[in-house]
Amino acid sequence: MPSLCRDCLTRFDQRPRCPACASPRITTHAELWDLSIAHMDCDAFYASVEKRDNPDLRDKPVIIGGGRRGVVSTACYIARIKGVRSAMPMFQALKLCPEAVVVRGRMDVYAQVSAQIRAMMADLTPAIEPLSLDEAFLDLSGTARLHGAPPAVLVAGLVKRMQTELGITGSIGLSHNKFLAKLASDLDKPRGFSVIGRAETLDFLRDKPVRMIWGIGAAGQAALEQVGIRSFADLRRWERKDLQARFGTMGERLFHLARGEDTRRVSPDRAIKSISNETTFADDISDPDLLDGHIWRLAEKIADRAKARGLAGRVVTLKLKRNDFKLLTRRASLDDGTQIADRIYRVAHALLTQADHPKPYRLIGLGLSELIPAAAADRAGDLLDPGQSRRAAAERATDAIRARFGTDAILKGRALR
Repeated sequence: MPSLCRDCLTRFDQRPRCPACASPRITTHAELWDLSIAHMDCDAFYASVEKRDNPDLRDKPVIIGGGRRGVVSTACYIARIKGVRSAMPMFQALKLCPEAVVVRGRMDVYAQVSAQIRAMMADLTPAIEPLSLDEAFLDLSGTARLHGAPPAVLVAGLVKRMQTELGITGSIGLSHNKFLAKLASDLDKPRGFSVIGRAETLDFLRDKPVRMIWGIGAAGQAALEQVGIRSFADLRRWERKDLQARFGTMGERLFHLARGEDTRRVSPDRAIKSISNETTFADDISDPDLLDGHIWRLAEKIADRAKARGLAGRVVTLKLKRNDFKLLTRRASLDDGTQIADRIYRVAHALLTQADHPKPYRLIGLGLSELIPAAAADRAGDLLDPGQSRRAAAERATDAIRARFGTDAILKGRALR
């Protein structure tokens, strides 16, 4: 039975430990050398970056998120043991894990680390489909001859390199299609390496819950349970035409996924549609000056992420949630697009002044969409604002100083509101 040591990458026939380094971290599978579709998912990515950069946090439960009325972006595995989960309200997370250290996210840093990981992936294959900053599909078909090793060895080497050079761990799922590769990457986190082969696909899926299907949320799960579909075995009992009649186009996809079939290709051209960020306030805010300060900080975060990805956006969207939970959305279009924080801020500030303020707000969000390459943006200038080009140049100079001396090297006064 083919086996691989994930620590030293030695290949051998099945044994309980690696014959070269005696490591017990062994992956063994009959189809190990034959599968080429992988999904790499970083382990608690944001929290891992924070622990890497602050060793004092290493053995502590860490939650990435906002104040007590915010939500959890992610949590380290120590906090997850206590029941903390992504998207959980912060007050609930802190009840479950009151000793947790809450850290506000640093999207610019996470984007930089993500770009470094992406560069490591590109050394293996050009067929990379990012799903977010911390996960991606890789198609390693035909790369064995180029690299002198099968795909399983290459992706094991990828996560080993990530840990050695970046201090970030990841889990691998390896299979014969995207659906199963993504499913496999969740089976043994953290630092996992799971394989689902062709021969075992139907048996593996049979008793698994349908909530494991990527994209099936609470509403979708409820709709399936309403007709008695809780497992893949339940799903397989339905005829294709009946699934289509009940669930429309999704019924066709469910029919194939029930059998582990997924013909989607790993698509390197999968585009990011938008960049956004939001803040939930500890206390409701109606003061325009305080709201303005939050808009500036959100604009900086979005601009940092856009710059890290070499992108700009033509549409700026402002989102406001009142304390009665009514959501207000305002947007403005730019002819040439931008990735400059100052310009994003000024557009969003104008949108804020257009909004009525009959009640305080509990959340504010900012987004950049209709994304384009950065080289095509911020060219036109503004005849009504001759200082725009000067401010953009000053911002790029500030970026260079922060890159060298840290993000707190220069702060704008409006950031302190």
